[in-house]
Amino acid sequence: MVQRDYIAKLSSHLFWDMDKEQVDMDTCPSQIIQRVLEYGTLDDWKLILSYYGLDKIVSVCRSLRTLDAKALSFICCISDTDKTQYRCYHTTQSNPTLWNS
Repeated sequence: MVQRDYIAKLSSHLFWDMDKEQVDMDTCPSQIIQRVLEYGTLDDWKLILSYYGLDKIVSVCRSLRTLDAKALSFICCISDTDKTQYRCYHTTQSNPTLWNS
């Protein structure tokens, strides 16, 4: 399957702020991976998993500044990694919000 087929099969709500025809999975993998983890369906997850592979997804997630707590827990569970290995975990610890204190 080529890149255009993967993009066409991803949920349209993931690209609410951009033209889906202009999305390139190789140029902006962090944006696509983060959106799928936070807002995507299980089918979206299966698509990016088959395109990028688990190692690439984990590598990208480790460098993200922000990632939803549930998405972080999911990727840690799937990849058998520790939350402390992710940049977003340390960033959220440094900047607590008032409503989560």
